[in-house]
Amino acid sequence: MSDAFVAAAEKASASVVQIEVTTRSEVPEDVRNFFGLEEGDQPTQRGMGSGVVFTADGAILTNNHVISDAVTMNVRLRDGRMLSAKLVGRDQATDLAVLKIDATGLVPATFADSNAARVGEWVVAIGSPHGLGHTVTAGVVSAKARGDIGASAIEDYLQTDASINPGNSGGPLCDLDGHVLGINTLVLRTAQGIGFSVSSNLARRVAQQILKNGFVQRAWLGVAPQPLTPDLATAFKVQASDGVLVGSVVDAGPASKANMKSGDVIASVAGKKVHTPGELTREVTTHEVGDVIDVEVIRNQQRYVTKVTLGTRPDKRIPIPAQAQTAPQTGLGFSVKELTAEQAQSLGLPAKAASVVSNVAMGSSADRSGLRPGDIIVEADGLADPVPAQVQKAASDGELLLRVRRKDTFFFAALRK
Repeated sequence: MSDAFVAAAEKASASVVQIEVTTRSEVPEDVRNFFGLEEGDQPTQRGMGSGVVFTADGAILTNNHVISDAVTMNVRLRDGRMLSAKLVGRDQATDLAVLKIDATGLVPATFADSNAARVGEWVVAIGSPHGLGHTVTAGVVSAKARGDIGASAIEDYLQTDASINPGNSGGPLCDLDGHVLGINTLVLRTAQGIGFSVSSNLARRVAQQILKNGFVQRAWLGVAPQPLTPDLATAFKVQASDGVLVGSVVDAGPASKANMKSGDVIASVAGKKVHTPGELTREVTTHEVGDVIDVEVIRNQQRYVTKVTLGTRPDKRIPIPAQAQTAPQTGLGFSVKELTAEQAQSLGLPAKAASVVSNVAMGSSADRSGLRPGDIIVEADGLADPVPAQVQKAASDGELLLRVRRKDTFFFAALRK
């Protein structure tokens, strides 16, 4: 059994990446005023997630929430390479997104059939929890086809007790053959050992559409479903297990054109029984727009089958932010301004300590090294308390080693053009 886990982790890890993003942050007003920073001098914050390479030319599947607010995205491969990534597209309805990197020698993941997954079978989760790259945890498939959780509009989750933590998002849940069964997405904060992964069948379908079109087009029935509670079942003279109640029908939608009405109970879709609104949505979206399917309906205690031509679900398309495709910086990506003698004195620094970071370009070497506006440069290539001109001279060769003070903390930052 130990050898099986080792083999699965080794095979799957080759396709797993760590995703590092930067998002905009606010400079506290007192810091801005003290250092005389301009309104546009805005630092960044960092976020971390995981992803899965699924094509040999660099397409990566991850969660939308990992990159939703990102202005820059970098991908760290297992071999240590760090590459910038661009956003191909994202799907808020399933919390999935596709990135693209320009790289060779990639190992694309193999997807398993999540419908064939067995409750109780062993699985491994791989990702970067809390920034700890390529961490492997183990557990079992606790349940299949979980929905109606309220996390996304389209839900088809595998539930697992494999440990999933912040940073695991977007990483794979794999079977013991090293094949991807799901994309790790969320955990229940109110309970331990309950995590959810978007099923591989749904994730692969979404990823392929995003890669091809930049967005997802999915089938739509055109009804607002609601659970058939025992009280409602009694009122409509059906059994609570008979199906899903139609609360309303969209005018001129697919169901309306098939003469479906509010108060109908949908018992099955294309021959598959449905019992919850989530199941109904999931079954409909397994079909293509324009497909003609049989929908079994109960009306006035009578069952009948109607044929419905599926339309296009009116999901709101989220535009790709221009910031996410920021061009690479040609320099080191930061500027400095003079620190006055009074400012230096108030900070307990030598009176000649004169350089404070005034701006950091997003996606630049300075940004990746962790510099922020308001940081004080106490050394530049070994020179203590440099003035801005000395910092600029030290950076002229495209490489720079800084020692920086931020509040009461000192750290080093290595920059390379």
